[in-house]
Amino acid sequence: MKMMQLMTAWNPKPIQRWKPCSRMSITNEGLPNSNGFLIIEANGGLNQQRLSICDAVAVAGLLNATLVIPIFHLNSVWQDSSKFGDIFDEDFFIPALHNYVNVVRELPGEILEQFDNNISSIVNLRVKGWSSPTYYLEKVLPKMIRMRAVRIAPFSNRLAHDVPSYVQRLRCLANFEALRFADPIRTLAEKMVERMIKNSSQSEGKYVSVHLRFEMDMVAFSCCEYDGGDEEKREMDVARERGWRGKFRRRGRVIRPGVNRMDGKCPLTPLEIGMMLRGMGFDNTTSVYIAAGKIYYEAKYMAPLRQMFPRLETKDTLATPEELAVFKGHASRLAALDYTVCLHSEVFVTTQGGNFPHFLVGHRRHMYGGHAKTIMPDKRKLALLFDSPNIRWESFKQQMQDMLHHSDSKGFQLKKPSASLYTFPMPDCMCKQMEGGNEDNNSTQLK
Repeated sequence: MKMMQLMTAWNPKPIQRWKPCSRMSITNEGLPNSNGFLIIEANGGLNQQRLSICDAVAVAGLLNATLVIPIFHLNSVWQDSSKFGDIFDEDFFIPALHNYVNVVRELPGEILEQFDNNISSIVNLRVKGWSSPTYYLEKVLPKMIRMRAVRIAPFSNRLAHDVPSYVQRLRCLANFEALRFADPIRTLAEKMVERMIKNSSQSEGKYVSVHLRFEMDMVAFSCCEYDGGDEEKREMDVARERGWRGKFRRRGRVIRPGVNRMDGKCPLTPLEIGMMLRGMGFDNTTSVYIAAGKIYYEAKYMAPLRQMFPRLETKDTLATPEELAVFKGHASRLAALDYTVCLHSEVFVTTQGGNFPHFLVGHRRHMYGGHAKTIMPDKRKLALLFDSPNIRWESFKQQMQDMLHHSDSKGFQLKKPSASLYTFPMPDCMCKQMEGGNEDNNSTQLK
């Protein structure tokens, strides 16, 4: 099946389309006087930081607080010292929110003096994960009013998924409108998208992107085994100890790679991804972009995937060494390049979960009328198929076609109360629009 034919495989036939509509009505009175300053520390990688930022905007709006540009914590795995302005466009972020939430670059001097000019002296409130708006109003707000500034570190996953609609809209505004990448990232990412489109001329500029989680840290964390024998085991033990300091050596901890594989918890290898895509109908004319960090034994594991898909690109082949030089050593900035190229692909393939696809799938739904062409493999089924010695190619292909159509059915989904709007932006961040272009009176209107 050619790429052109495959494009028609996605046919959700929506009764209506959805359009972004996260703006709220603005009153002439402007924002009320601030109750104090909110300082948060965004930990983790690029998209975990993104989660913290958007939730912080929502909490600041809830508390009528002034948000200080988030502090980025140096993560032991990512090892990226980038600050907010190195990754996101600070000059765009602040005015984009000014009618909804006050944001300042740093704590005013008179407030900082109160704490001996040391942010670390500001009380750090240990907020539990997934805390409700009521908790913030009853426990955090009084302390903020009394002390004029509070700090929450770390802040990741500190706000519940299910919150009132006006709080959700602030999350929508922050994620889909206020947050954009800094100029150097945006400039190079746009060039990379243009080059990917040009390289995909045989498929009208459309390409497939794959989030390949086969870096050493992911392979080590998964506790899965591949074909590296004793040497691989030694490397993985060292990597686990370096990244997670004894977590995997605790008493009673049993590592069972075979069980992990059957449970669908092992990262797919490049070869397995290639076989899956071929089975789904992508042929060797398909342009493929691989979003990844440093692949574990790249020369060895990537060779079969490159053979199956000669039109394969990565950021290292799509951008010049000179263009990438300023990003080297900054994993979050490099991830931002991957994020942008994946965002504009015809099809996105997610292979291991995590915050990258969590945000990207939702962002693509938001961009493409509510339906994202996303392949979400059933890794339990894949493990059984790959380990079956007698399976025939025709049977494997049929299974892959079924998996493709199942993914298609999941491309359009409304948010459930317990789910994240960053993955499911409808109906909180989007309005329903009937085929004729009129908004449905029964849709969720963001007023």
